[in-house]
Amino acid sequence: MNIENTIKKYKRCNTAIYSCQYHVIFCPKYRRAVLLDKVGDRMKELVLEKQQELNYEIIEMKVMPDHVHLLIDVSPQNGIYQTVNHIKGYTSRTLRKEFPELVSRLPTMWSRSKFISSVGTVSLEVVKQYIEDQKGK
Repeated sequence: MNIENTIKKYKRCNTAIYSCQYHVIFCPKYRRAVLLDKVGDRMKELVLEKQQELNYEIIEMKVMPDHVHLLIDVSPQNGIYQTVNHIKGYTSRTLRKEFPELVSRLPTMWSRSKFISSVGTVSLEVVKQYIEDQKGK
């Protein structure tokens, strides 16, 4: 089977060819603005360093003071829900260990909620532009 598309990038694993992109948003507990300066920078590093291990690719990421936007490409073998939970768990443990002030401000790093939307009804460019536009807000 030959799949060609100049807009969408397809990936392969042993048993599938796939293109699964999602727009994900999650927030610190109580939507506290704690993702500032060094904490926000470290958050970005942590998300990027787990890409290969958890088999996902960050296409776009914005860490705002009180929420995180990810445009993420995820293997269907792992699934988006499990991948986001792994990202939230890993970043929570690491950030709370490295920044003890987070422990006193929040009982847990992240709220249990998350927004997940597949990128299919709009183009990747529209979602990228939406995330980019979040900078000014």
